[in-house]
Amino acid sequence: MQFRAPIHGTALAVLTLAASSFCFAQAAPAQQEVPSAPGATAAQAPQPVQFPPANPANFTSDTPSRETVESFLKESWGYDTNRVWEVAAIQKTPAEGIIKVVVFVAEKQSAKPEIANLTFFVTPDGKHLIANDVLPFGAHPYTEYRELLKTRATGPSKGATDKQFQLVEFADFQCPHCKEAQQTAAKLQQDFPQARYVYENFPLVAIHSEAYKAAAYGACVAKQGGNDAFFKFSDAVFAAQESLTPTGSDAVLADAVTKAGLTPAKIAACASSPEGKSAVDASLQLGKDLSIDQTPLLFINGRAIPMNAVPYEQLKQIVAYQFLLDK
Repeated sequence: MQFRAPIHGTALAVLTLAASSFCFAQAAPAQQEVPSAPGATAAQAPQPVQFPPANPANFTSDTPSRETVESFLKESWGYDTNRVWEVAAIQKTPAEGIIKVVVFVAEKQSAKPEIANLTFFVTPDGKHLIANDVLPFGAHPYTEYRELLKTRATGPSKGATDKQFQLVEFADFQCPHCKEAQQTAAKLQQDFPQARYVYENFPLVAIHSEAYKAAAYGACVAKQGGNDAFFKFSDAVFAAQESLTPTGSDAVLADAVTKAGLTPAKIAACASSPEGKSAVDASLQLGKDLSIDQTPLLFINGRAIPMNAVPYEQLKQIVAYQFLLDK
């Protein structure tokens, strides 16, 4: 992945994805080992998870409600049927309106279950949580981003024409991990034909000198040639990514335009015009409004997942679960 702010990227990964290493924002979780039965061995069948009894004294705030926290956890973690959890505390803090939430979490299929103690903070508006950064929270934490993407994710698309199930990828033509992610995107399109896949430009201009120009070319290809032309162009650019340099980008982009069936001179003129740049700027602004700071990033009906953060089968499981929730 390409990061401009690694801490936020990590928080985004663990809180929207909640990968199997149960940790929040790079903090080492406090582990509690559940005692095994006398004479137990590692080869025995999985033991039931026994969470510590809930202490009513740890629930000093009525908001967010326990039901809201449970709903948030179910939307975030429900795809993993081996994960179990217990809300252990919803507490007021010395900072007015800031609420501390503690969750115990464990894996069911374990001969020696270990319980991780996870902590995050909820903001006074009840719409955000804090774990080294501010992230969506609530009973349905991804709805706002989903609706935003329905309206403003207007990049080149494939698949379904309706937006009930939408996969929106933010990528940078000069990002090596974005090149790798195109195979993942193709698999998702094959496995979820009911989904609308949208490509949004998010050039990381601070670290990739040719990314904005490539994005502008791509926007003009899409405008003049349509979706099919754009994806032929993007395939060609990613294939020649190593040559996308200050001295080689013109040739790479011209060749990609030709492979898309369009005229390089016309696309180059469009890409350098205010009209050509406006499409890239709109996509960048959308990404900023979604708090994006890394590529490649995939939004699954508003739920953000770093595309290269998990094995494909787990990503597929998350997509299927999110689409099931949004039926």
